[in-house]
Amino acid sequence: MEGAYQHMIDAKGRLFIPSRLREELGDVFYVTLSMEKCLTAYSNESWEQFKEKVRAMPKAKQNKMRPLFSHAAKCDVDGQGRVLLSQALRDFADLKKSVTVVGNGECAEIWDSERWAATDAIETTPDNIASVFMELDF
Repeated sequence: MEGAYQHMIDAKGRLFIPSRLREELGDVFYVTLSMEKCLTAYSNESWEQFKEKVRAMPKAKQNKMRPLFSHAAKCDVDGQGRVLLSQALRDFADLKKSVTVVGNGECAEIWDSERWAATDAIETTPDNIASVFMELDF
């Protein structure tokens, strides 16, 4: 998944998912917490693969994944291309009104737009990009 798309969360907590990302995520996908102050959306297929990896872990490591599963939400896209994000998920990522949905390879991320702008400004520098390329042996 790629691209960055700005949208608004409505008063009921519904967020429009861009059609380009909906094509990859599907009509039903999963949203959960992220390692950063944002949410992560996984297609049904990616979510099942993620669960399989967790099942293969020793029980002590599986327990460390508990927050990701306990806060995960199965999202059904409505006829207008929106999903409902629970208050708990919105609170975790501090999502108020303006949101940026960012493609990140195998998943999409849902950010508060101001937080995303700050993160993007830090990450999108020639030095950082060069460092990433070197780390990945490009």
